[in-house]
Amino acid sequence: MRRERRGFNKDNIDFKRVLYIAGGILSLSIIAFIAVFILYGTGEQEPSQIARFNSSIVDDYLTNTTEETSTQMGKTVNEVQGNSINEIDGEVGNTGVSNENDETKYAVNTSKVEGNKVEETTVDKKEEEEVKDPEFKMPVEGEILREYAKDSLVYSPTLDEWITHNGLDITAAKTTVVKASADGTVKSIKNDPRYGLTVVIEHVNGFTSVYSNLLTAEFIEEGEEVKQGQTIATVGNTATFEIADESHLHFEILKNNENVDPELYIK
Repeated sequence: MRRERRGFNKDNIDFKRVLYIAGGILSLSIIAFIAVFILYGTGEQEPSQIARFNSSIVDDYLTNTTEETSTQMGKTVNEVQGNSINEIDGEVGNTGVSNENDETKYAVNTSKVEGNKVEETTVDKKEEEEVKDPEFKMPVEGEILREYAKDSLVYSPTLDEWITHNGLDITAAKTTVVKASADGTVKSIKNDPRYGLTVVIEHVNGFTSVYSNLLTAEFIEEGEEVKQGQTIATVGNTATFEIADESHLHFEILKNNENVDPELYIK
C-alpha cells in the first residue's frame, strides 16, 4: 500500500509539474503575442500620425499666409513699413540684443519712414501751391510816349491815321539798354515787318513779353533763360509803323496770346 501511494504521489507531482510548465509556456506565448501586436499596431499608426501632423502644419501655414497676404493688401505702404519695424524690433528683442542696439535699429527704420512721409508731404504741398503770376518791371527808364489802346484809337504820325495800339511806347535814346521785365525764357529773336527787331520772352502762367523797335539783341540767344533786370537788347529805330516817332521801346505783355495793358502788371 505504501509503495502504491508513493507511486501515486510521484505521478501526481509529475503531472503538476507538467501543468506548471505548460501554463508557463502558454503565459509566455500570450505575453509574446501581446507584445508583437502592440509593436505591430504602433508601427502602422506612426506613419499615419506623422502624415496627419505634417498635413496640419501645411494647412496652418497656408491659412496664416493667406490671412497675412489679404491683410497686407489692404494696408498702405507706411503701415506695412510700420509693421516691418515692429516685427524687426520684436525679433531683435527676442534674440537678447541690448536695448541700445534695439533703439538704434528702430531709430534708423523710423527715420526712413518719416523721411518718406516728409517727401510725400513736400510733394503734396508743391502740388497744392499755385504758381504766382510774374511781377513785371519797366524794361527801360523813360516817359510813356503812347499808351495801350486795344479798345480805342490813337493817332499815328507815321501812318497819319487813328489806329489801335497793343503796347506801350516808352521814350529812350538809341543804344539804351533794354532789360528783361521778368524771369523767363527767350522764345524768339526776329525781324517783325511792322515793329522791327523784336525779342519775345515767355514767362509762367501763360504770360509773354515783347520788346520791339530794337537796335540789337546780341546779348541773348533763343532758348536762353533770363532773369528779371538782365540785359537783353538796346533801343533802336527799326519799327516801320513807328519810324516817325522819337526814339523809343515798343513794349507789350500778352496773357494766353491775348494782349493786355502792361501798366496793369508793371510793379
